[in-house]
Amino acid sequence: MQFNHILMIGCGKMGGALLKHWSNGSEDFTIVDPALDKAPAGARLVNDAEALGEDKFDVVIAAIKPQMIDDILPGHAHRLAEGGYVLSIAAGCSTDRLARAMNDAPVVRVMPNLPAAVGQGVSGLYAAADADSDQLAHARALMERAGSVVVVDSEDKLDRVTAVAGSGPGYVFEIARAYVAAAEDLGFTREEARTMVLGTMAGTVAMAMEDDADDLGSLRNSVTSKGGTTAAGLAALNGGDELSRLMRATLQAAYDRAVELR
Repeated sequence: MQFNHILMIGCGKMGGALLKHWSNGSEDFTIVDPALDKAPAGARLVNDAEALGEDKFDVVIAAIKPQMIDDILPGHAHRLAEGGYVLSIAAGCSTDRLARAMNDAPVVRVMPNLPAAVGQGVSGLYAAADADSDQLAHARALMERAGSVVVVDSEDKLDRVTAVAGSGPGYVFEIARAYVAAAEDLGFTREEARTMVLGTMAGTVAMAMEDDADDLGSLRNSVTSKGGTTAAGLAALNGGDELSRLMRATLQAAYDRAVELR
């Protein structure tokens, strides 16, 4: 089946970021959002759902806040064409809840992260049991336009994706912030510190992505001479395994909160 006609319910920051990349495909997108003043590039906008008339869509994308699902989504259930599916980017909203709101339609949930805005996102994807292979393949292809995709086999694991990747940009921004501040304390200007820190982080990640070695420790060791400056810095950073423990605690706290929000 071809999934050419797509309806987006809502188009906030994440929905708009994804749409920039989704609209590069062959599908046509219609957005229902009373808060938008103009349509994003590559989409048609209606502020009032009544303007859709009897139109049917191959995919209905839930891009609204989770607390709005039960009030808004049922009003669009009749707009899903036969053989269509629901794609949700509403964090924490289960497939069961989404299916109930959409007359038991097949549901695919995704958990994107903020770098999707620049086509470098990492998205978790979970398909309910009644979603077929074509629906799963289409959802995956959509998300791959905005970055890489990890398909998981349970909603619990999707919550774990949230802890690692969904919330991950926040951790990286905070690490970068602290790194820049430390460089400033060492005598550099803010501009100099940002240039060095962000450039070092970007280049190091690029090397890790291209290297054949699975063990990041071996890459670390390749730039660490015994008794040298890097070794001294690493001893302060994680000599007693403090950083490793902190990262485990960070992911566990985020996962625990995701479970609470189900």
